[in-house]
Amino acid sequence: MKIIQLFLLSVISIITLSCSTQKKKLESKKVYQSETLVITQVSPNVYQHTSFLQTESFGNVPCNGMIVYNNNETVVIDTPVNDEISEELIQWIQKNLKSKINAIVPTHFHDDCLGGLHAFHKYRISSIGNEKTIEIAKEKQLPFPLKSFTNQEQIAVGKHLVTLYFFGEGHTKDNIVAYYPHEKALFGGCLIKELNATKGNLADANEAAWATTATKLKSTITDAEIVIPGHGAVGNSNLIDYTIKLFTQK
Repeated sequence: MKIIQLFLLSVISIITLSCSTQKKKLESKKVYQSETLVITQVSPNVYQHTSFLQTESFGNVPCNGMIVYNNNETVVIDTPVNDEISEELIQWIQKNLKSKINAIVPTHFHDDCLGGLHAFHKYRISSIGNEKTIEIAKEKQLPFPLKSFTNQEQIAVGKHLVTLYFFGEGHTKDNIVAYYPHEKALFGGCLIKELNATKGNLADANEAAWATTATKLKSTITDAEIVIPGHGAVGNSNLIDYTIKLFTQK
């Protein structure tokens, strides 16, 4: 009887520790805040950067991006909304992370993804994007990434890799996501919605394809524990499920 009790206590301890560890991974803390930029640490070496875009339809919208750091190198996913705030972000990375920025990756052609691209180019930081993003940005005479990929690409950051994926159309026809498997952190961008969000800006969307694209993401990236949406609060894989449900409903 005593052996069984000890066994049950051990199992309970393991489950409790596991839950505690998962909870810890999802805890986040602000490490920088100004009137224009907020930087939040969401895991040991992953940060969410948030700037604000004034829009006619949705007001002053908080727009997220991701910073991945390893061994004095960083990769930035999405620029802040303009060059001035992008300069602020670059300065923070250089001063606080003391690292080289290996690449900037806009996840689609809207201002909340590449509006500050000129600032990164001023520092001769490599930029990479979906070939569709480059094509659309050129057509619209917007700043555009200088290197392209089609469906999948990997970028080195220190001893690890960030993987970029194009799964299909959704928020736009060029939207991509970025995954850092070392810390199981996914930047879903505007393809992925925060919990309880509405469908949002559909001006360039393919609503019919959106759920299918998010389902492809879910079946490919199966172990994400941290999911950063393009707008709103960080969460976990529930955000992917919510997005699929949102765009499956009639």
